Amino acid sequence: MSEPRWHPSPEVIASANLTAAIAERGLAGYDEFYEWSRTDRPGFWGYTAERLGIRMTQSPSAILGDQGTSEYPDWFSGARLNIAESCFRAPAEAIAVRQQQDDLFRNITYGELRRLANRAANGFGKLGIGAGDRVAIAMPMNLHAVVAYLGIVFTGAVVVSIADSFAPQEIATRLRIGEARLVVTQDVIHRGRKILPMYDKLISAGVDHAIVVDTGARIELREGDIEWSEFLAASPEFVPVPRAPGDHMNILFSSGTTGDPKAIPWTHLAPLKAASDGHYHQDIHPSDVVAWPTNLGWMMGPWLIYATFINGAAMALSTEIPTGAGFTRFVEQAGVTVLGVVPSLVAAWRASGVAEARNWSKIRLFSSTGETANPDDMGYLMDLADNKPVIDYIGGTEIAGGYMSCTVLHPYVPATFTTPTVGGGFHILDEQGKPTSSGELFIEPPCVGLSVELLNRDHHDAYYAGTPDVGVVVRRHGDRVEQLPGDRYRVQGRVDDAMNLGGIKVGSAEIERAVTGIPGLVEAAAIAVEPPGGGPSRLVIYVVVEGAPDVSELQAAMQSRIRRDLNPLFKISDTVVVDELPRTPSAKVKRRALRADYASR
Repeated sequence: MSEPRWHPSPEVIASANLTAAIAERGLAGYDEFYEWSRTDRPGFWGYTAERLGIRMTQSPSAILGDQGTSEYPDWFSGARLNIAESCFRAPAEAIAVRQQQDDLFRNITYGELRRLANRAANGFGKLGIGAGDRVAIAMPMNLHAVVAYLGIVFTGAVVVSIADSFAPQEIATRLRIGEARLVVTQDVIHRGRKILPMYDKLISAGVDHAIVVDTGARIELREGDIEWSEFLAASPEFVPVPRAPGDHMNILFSSGTTGDPKAIPWTHLAPLKAASDGHYHQDIHPSDVVAWPTNLGWMMGPWLIYATFINGAAMALSTEIPTGAGFTRFVEQAGVTVLGVVPSLVAAWRASGVAEARNWSKIRLFSSTGETANPDDMGYLMDLADNKPVIDYIGGTEIAGGYMSCTVLHPYVPATFTTPTVGGGFHILDEQGKPTSSGELFIEPPCVGLSVELLNRDHHDAYYAGTPDVGVVVRRHGDRVEQLPGDRYRVQGRVDDAMNLGGIKVGSAEIERAVTGIPGLVEAAAIAVEPPGGGPSRLVIYVVVEGAPDVSELQAAMQSRIRRDLNPLFKISDTVVVDELPRTPSAKVKRRALRADYASR
C-alpha cells in the first residue's frame, strides 16, 4: 500500500468539526463516533440536524417514525420545514457569495442574498407558481442561478435541474419528464472568448415560458418571456412555505443503462445529507470560501448550495473555463480555502501547467468527486497548495451526497478513501452475495438523503429487487470497490453500463442512441475503460461496420453526434471495429467481455 502523503497536524485536528462533535458526544475518537452514527442513526441524524441548526416550523414527533421501513423510512416524522430557510443561519453581514466577473469580484452578504431570494420568490408567486409546481433552471452556476434556486424552494415549488451544457434534445427530455411550467435561463453563455447560445437552445428544446437573464447579448425575447430584472418583485420580504420532510424540493437526473435518464426527487430533508457531509468530511467552517466548478444540472450544484450555506460559509462563483488559466487565477484572487474538483480537471491542469504559477496558499483542503482518481494526479494537486490534503468523495444523486469519503482526522493516501460517510454504511459483496474485499458495493439503509422514489422508474426494481440476503436490507448502487490493507478503500469503476465522463454520469444506451444512423455503422456498443494507473474513465466505442469505412472519419462522425445530441464534454477515446458484438442468450451486449477484450489489446 502506498504511504500517506499527508498527516493531520495537531492544529488541524483541534479545529476540525469532527473533533468538536466527538467531544460533544463524549466519545473517544473518530471510530467511536462513526460506529455511533452507524448503529444509532436516529440519534445521529437528530443530533446533526440540531448541530447544523436546521430550522423547522414544527418539530418532529420522532426522528425516525415507527411506521416506515428501511426501504421507505419515515424520517423526522410530523415535522414541517422549508430547507432553504436553513441556508440563512449566518449573520446577515457575513459574505455568502463571491461572484467573479472578469477580474472583478462582487461580494453578496447573507442579508443581500436573502432579500434577492425573497424578491425572486415573490416574482414566482406573481406568475402563479406555488407549492408543488415545477420550475426548471438551465444556466451556468452564477448568482442569478443561486437566487432563482432559493426563490423557487422558498415558494414550496420544485426545482427541475438542467445542465447548461446539454443539447436541445436532452434538455427537452428533462423538461418533459420534470413537467416544468417555466424555465429560468440566460441569453448566452460566456466561456472564455466564446459566446454560446442558451436562450436559443431552450427555444429549440420547445420551452413555452422563460425568465431570461440579460448578460449583454441584446437578444430579443419572444412575446410572453420575461427579462430577469423585470421578473424580480420589488418586495424583499417573504415567508418561506413550510413543507413536509418528504415533499419534493428538487428533481435531478441520473442516467441509467437504458432509455430516459432517471428522474430522482430530492426532498426538503435530502440537503441535510449534503450539509452533513460538508460539515464532517469536507470540514466546511463559516470562515471558508468554497469553490466547486459545477452547475445545477449535476448533483454537486445543489450540494454546493446546501453544504456551503447551511455551514455558514461563502461560495465563490466564476465564469471562467475550469481548465483554463483564468479559473486558476480566480481561485487565487477569490481566496478559496476549499476547492472541489473532478479528476479529469486535475489531469488537464497537470498537462497544461496553468495552475503552477498561482499562489494557492489559502487553500486548506481539496475535495475530489465524480470520477475515479489517479494517485499521481492527486499528488500533483496537493503540491499546488503546499501539500494540502484531498477529501476523496464518492456517492450519487440518489444519495444526496456520498457513501464513502475521507476526513481531516486521517492521514491521506492519494486516490483512496478512509471511511464510509458518517450516518450510513455499506457492504462489499462478491457475485454470490458473500462479503469480500473486492466486489460490488451495496448501501445499507436507512440513511437521510437516500432516495425513496423515481418519477419514471420503479424505485424498488432499480435499487432493491434481487439484492443479496446478508441479514439486513441492502440497496444496490453499482460501484465496484476494493478494501485495501489499513482500512482504506479504492473505487474500481461501475458494474453496470453507466459511466462517468468528465464527472457526468451517462448511460451507454444514450451514447449508442446518439450515434445510430451514421452511414456505414451497423451497431455500436459504448463502454467505460479505466486507465491502468487509475484516473477518469475513457469512452471506448466498439462498432460493427459495413464496407470499409475510414475509422478516423467514423469516430469524428460519432463525436459530432455526441457533441450535438448529448454533451460536448463527452470525448471518444478510441473506436474498435469488430465483426460482431458478444451477446448473452437474451441478446444483451456483454460489456464485461468488451472491457476484458480492450484490456487485453
